[in-house]
Amino acid sequence: MERRVVVRGRLRGRRIELAEAVDQPDGEVVVVVRPVERLDSVGVEDVFTFLRSLPPGTRSKDDIDRQIAEERDSWVDR
Repeated sequence: MERRVVVRGRLRGRRIELAEAVDQPDGEVVVVVRPVERLDSVGVEDVFTFLRSLPPGTRSKDDIDRQIAEERDSWVDR
């Protein structure tokens, strides 16, 4: 069975600095280098732009509150 260990690190030129030690038996390994996807690269502003582009909903606040109340009333006391 193939064992994998994922360790973050930093690539500086041709040198890889690992953020933590790797506790595995010695031997040959394959190293795959890929950039870390940063949260701010997801495009938070793009998400808000997308949400603003959606058509407005057709349900009223009272309708949603009524549905939530019905759902809560169906729960068995715990």
